[in-house]
Amino acid sequence: MEAETAGPEVDAPFPKAFKPLFQPARYKVFHGGRGGAKSWNFARALLILGAEKPLRILCAREFQTSIDDSVHRLLSDQVQALGLSGFYEVQKTQIIGQNGTLIVFEGLRRNINSLKSFEGCDICWVEETTDVSKTSWDILIPTIRKGGSEIWISFNPELDTDETYQRFVLKPPSNSVVVKVNWEDNPWFPDVLRSEMEDLKARDHDSYLTVWEGHCRQSLDGAVYAKEIREATAANRITRVPYEAGKPVHTFLDLGKSDNTAIWFAQVVGFEFRIIDYYQNHGHNLSHYVKVLGERPYAYGTMWLPHDATHDLLASERTIEQQMRGFGFNVRIVPKTSVATGIEASRTIFGKCWFDQEKTSDGIQCLRHYHYERKQDGLTFGKEPVHNWASHGADAFRYLAVAMQEEKPKSKQSNQRGPQGNGAWLGA
Repeated sequence: MEAETAGPEVDAPFPKAFKPLFQPARYKVFHGGRGGAKSWNFARALLILGAEKPLRILCAREFQTSIDDSVHRLLSDQVQALGLSGFYEVQKTQIIGQNGTLIVFEGLRRNINSLKSFEGCDICWVEETTDVSKTSWDILIPTIRKGGSEIWISFNPELDTDETYQRFVLKPPSNSVVVKVNWEDNPWFPDVLRSEMEDLKARDHDSYLTVWEGHCRQSLDGAVYAKEIREATAANRITRVPYEAGKPVHTFLDLGKSDNTAIWFAQVVGFEFRIIDYYQNHGHNLSHYVKVLGERPYAYGTMWLPHDATHDLLASERTIEQQMRGFGFNVRIVPKTSVATGIEASRTIFGKCWFDQEKTSDGIQCLRHYHYERKQDGLTFGKEPVHNWASHGADAFRYLAVAMQEEKPKSKQSNQRGPQGNGAWLGA
């Protein structure tokens, strides 16, 4: 991209902790607690660099259903604050500089395979990376491959087992700058946040350490499966679990309409439930997930769908159940139960589950982050888990557990490769 005009000079103060943003490095990783102004300083630095020379900048996050979910508004505000409104044209979905700088915004999960068009990207800023999956990182990193290109990462850590924390903080790649930034590194830290910080410190010191000091938790407060995952880890049941040819692979789906769809892939071997694969995405129609299933080298057994699949249509005149049967799958419906009953079923079968560490890492991340909502008293938790990015994978696992309690079919049918397979549930 060639410059057409020289960019304006911007004189803006930056805290000492953020000076590495202006020094070359492949990875610039900023993590820490609330109040450190990570996003604010990232936005200012990108705008300044983009004014100095033409850059192609991608601002990404794991899930973005609309431009409102992005940092578009933050960058727009900083354009005004830095006095760059005469240089940058803020459009609805992108920001363009007079010198050719282009800033665009994308969600990784929905558009991850289309990100190849950004291979000419100079800087990719991935924000709120706690929920960025292993799958997304594995695809994004080699996509940003232009000579001298950089990947900027900003997040507030939660668990030290999270993919981003493992990949960029505990085991950072070469040519990385890793900086921990907290509230004390922000010279403009407001008094209103200081009061909130002191209140939390007095009320719940462990939460204070995570929220304000950027320490990782051993498990999320109110985590639904904390005990089960801890035991599975100690027993080395999160390991390499290969696909056993000749045994059917059963699938368990949580189908989202406007949000995420999650799929667990499991085999039954003896008394073990071998969880060999996982897939999650959003914003796609049913044919996308059928394609995903068909691309895997599995002989499919039973496809278990939630009870609403018997009446939900998803842009078709036929129900989801009818559509999946039309694609050749052997479909059964998970009995309708309460969330609490499903969670209990999940806890019951967890000790028999073996998870492939690589292929189910995104699903395990969901299970680790699935948690009950904290009540207003700040000390106790409600009966219902929080509905967020992690709940879809957890819901699909809940369907797996409930399905496993179903009566074993009397007849066994042969397995076939691909969607036409109809091997019996719990078949040997």
